[in-house]
Amino acid sequence: MITFTRMDASPDGETHFDDVTEKTTRVTLSPDRLGGAMTSPMPATDVTFLRMDAGYDRDLHPAPRRQLVFVSAGELEVTVSDGESRRFGPGSMFLAEDTTGKGHQTWAVGSDGC
Repeated sequence: MITFTRMDASPDGETHFDDVTEKTTRVTLSPDRLGGAMTSPMPATDVTFLRMDAGYDRDLHPAPRRQLVFVSAGELEVTVSDGESRRFGPGSMFLAEDTTGKGHQTWAVGSDGC
């Protein structure tokens, strides 16, 4: 199983965090290497990279599109419209699916940006 954070808007327009667990299947990565586990494929259409300057602060907004966000450096704080906040540091990821409703706020935490 692989677990990640997901943001989604409920029918009343509030955005919430959920911890989603995807089933995995054991796989052999190569004959001479240890195996691993893999989820079923998920559709993807584009890949973009974004660097947020230190102090970046965006008010409440819905995601512009469904986005799987990987944090490679720095720290990002996200507050969803129901009031819950979570921080995401290097190596973390979350799925932003709150493309409708009130959305979320984002801040680049610290002095290095994110």
